[in-house]
Amino acid sequence: MSQTLRQDGRAPRGRSALHMLWVAAIGLALVIGQAVPSAARAAPESFADLAQQVSPAVVNITTSTTVAAPAMPRGPMLPEGSPFEDFFREFMDPEGQGPSTPRRSDALGSGFVISEDGFIVTNNHVIDGADEIEIEFFSGKTLPAEVVGTDPKTDIALLKVTSDAPLPFVSFGDSDVMRVGDWVMAMGNPLGQGFSVSAGIVSARNRELAGTYDDFIQTDAAINRGNSGGPLFNMEGQVIGVNTAILSPNGGSIGIGFSMASNVVGKVVTQLQEFGETRRGWLGVKIQDVTPDVAEAIGIETAAGALVTDVPEGPAMDAGMLAGDVITSFDGGNVSDTRDLVRRVADADVGKAVRVIVLREGRTETLLVTLGRREEAEATATPAAADTPQAPAQEEMLGMTLSPLDSELASELGLPADASGLVVREIDETAAAFEKGLRAGDVIAEAGQQKVATLDDLQDRIDEAKEAGRKSLLLLIRREGEPRFVALSVE
Repeated sequence: MSQTLRQDGRAPRGRSALHMLWVAAIGLALVIGQAVPSAARAAPESFADLAQQVSPAVVNITTSTTVAAPAMPRGPMLPEGSPFEDFFREFMDPEGQGPSTPRRSDALGSGFVISEDGFIVTNNHVIDGADEIEIEFFSGKTLPAEVVGTDPKTDIALLKVTSDAPLPFVSFGDSDVMRVGDWVMAMGNPLGQGFSVSAGIVSARNRELAGTYDDFIQTDAAINRGNSGGPLFNMEGQVIGVNTAILSPNGGSIGIGFSMASNVVGKVVTQLQEFGETRRGWLGVKIQDVTPDVAEAIGIETAAGALVTDVPEGPAMDAGMLAGDVITSFDGGNVSDTRDLVRRVADADVGKAVRVIVLREGRTETLLVTLGRREEAEATATPAAADTPQAPAQEEMLGMTLSPLDSELASELGLPADASGLVVREIDETAAAFEKGLRAGDVIAEAGQQKVATLDDLQDRIDEAKEAGRKSLLLLIRREGEPRFVALSVE
């Protein structure tokens, strides 16, 4: 560059200057070109070939259900021969059919074939409560279907049809490799209009709606009522999602649709095929996320992992896990938060012995836990009591009016008769405790990961936290029998 500059510092005129601009433009183009990921692809000219390829495996689903007759209002009691008798009979029963009878109700949905021998995937809500299920194929052929198994937690159902000839089918793809901005194509039976195709992109990943195991792909491909249970395809014709829900103020598509990720669906379908039900691993703990203030209160640098709030009878208790432990690793993989742990445990095999690393009082401990089955544990779980009575003695601390817990109160709160702690009788709505979610009726069971039975116990924990230079104190709170940790400022 120094050889092309004149001594006065100005660029030379004429052809040399144009040459410099040409070279600079090429260099800029190269830089921009290098910034584009090599895997990026242009928009397809058409989706026609893909639609033609996968259409034979996509199905429309019609369900029939017997609906109980609604309770009909009783007419007025009129004497026989009254001039109003005929009028009210015509008004209350215009067709003269007498008492209302149960009727049939039809519903529409979508699905897709995953094997040549007739296994079909759809949403659980599409076939829930159905007496009859009919499958319509792209060719126009119809077949009755039976339910193999369902999983309401992920809203997935597996059906089976019997066909004389092998059926066209599609396979699951890897939803984890899908990126925001990738092209996708949805197929189904929107609003009962029959086989229909829509296209769009992945708008977001890892969306949660309401379920414990939610992992939705958000897309702007048009999804409407009747699309439920239909497939969301990548550009290779693999199913990377099952269209399940939309976000809309009017019930129609506004470009915010949700498809359950195929990596979740595939595991559920495998279990439904093998067992007719799901069999998820169960660790046997109650957990919550490690927030920055909780991390500071227990003296750890990073707000990561899953904080154990309670260890009822089960696999974790048998392995020696304690409330207050922070689970940082499960079966060889780091645990980022509670959602991550729940999925890892659910994906693990029932009866498998796994290594769980916990952080306990500043030290790491490795526990060997033999997993139970979540479905069995949930079937035997008993609900906690909902009453929140008050105890007589009281004192104000940390913005709360507290009193000791006695055996009668413990029983009414769903706690063991010998449980100890402090009951929150009143709370200052301007205090930090109220902002952190504490309410009257809550029980403080531990402070600083030590049990508290008296107000003096709590005051001692507060003093210890201040002497140790900590800004907050970790409290174990029980509400209606359910535990959670809260970090409160002691400054």
